[in-house]
Amino acid sequence: MAEFVYPPVIRAALTAFKALDVRITIVGAEHVPATGGAVLVSNHISYLDFIFAGLGAFKDARRKTRFMAKDDVFRHRVSGPLMRGMRHIPVDRADGQPAYDAAVKALREGEVVGVFPEATISRSFTLKKFKTGAARMAADSGTPLLPVVLWGTQRMWTKGRPKNLTKRHVPVTIMIGEPIELTPQDRPVMVTRRLRAAMTEMLDRAQREYPDKPAGAEDSWWLPAHLGGTAPTLEVAEAEDEAEAAARAERRAQG
Repeated sequence: MAEFVYPPVIRAALTAFKALDVRITIVGAEHVPATGGAVLVSNHISYLDFIFAGLGAFKDARRKTRFMAKDDVFRHRVSGPLMRGMRHIPVDRADGQPAYDAAVKALREGEVVGVFPEATISRSFTLKKFKTGAARMAADSGTPLLPVVLWGTQRMWTKGRPKNLTKRHVPVTIMIGEPIELTPQDRPVMVTRRLRAAMTEMLDRAQREYPDKPAGAEDSWWLPAHLGGTAPTLEVAEAEDEAEAAARAERRAQG
């Protein structure tokens, strides 16, 4: 099927990154399968993560990733046509089965499908609990899991902070791990634990090797608490997420 939307979107993103001198480092691009389906699994620290995770798969292997994203984005008058044109997969959080089926179908047809197993952005910039959907999709489609870790994207636009899409010279690390092949005997819960453990090691490496430091105390918000930053701990961040979800549910109930 001809691609009319994805290529110009990629070119526009690369042009913007060049203009802003976003210093992108891609590690492990050789792990991206040249052909066939794969479930690209990324951590989630920024609203821009799908762009950078997709870039990791595209840079050398020229694979276009079909990301699973909440259906609100597809209803937006600007982003909706773009998301549909790039053949991303809308997810209805009230009923995720159609999106799951669409993702498995795409994987069986040889597509790379992108998943954020934490479901929401991690305010702590550490890994939240993973949902098992990515492992189940890989098992049902007979495709590998491709772990991807991003670091630095939170400095441009993340939850609870003003976006700074004109910030210049930001280093961004895209780290791609070895594909995880599944066997029929593998249980999704155990595979998910294995995946999260691999990505924890990758994230630790990306953080340790990151070439930039906070400019001062006020700039340390993007660094996790365990590394001396002022980002909330995972426990505090989860409490904030729960409070936000409860408030959202109450607003829906009130109409």
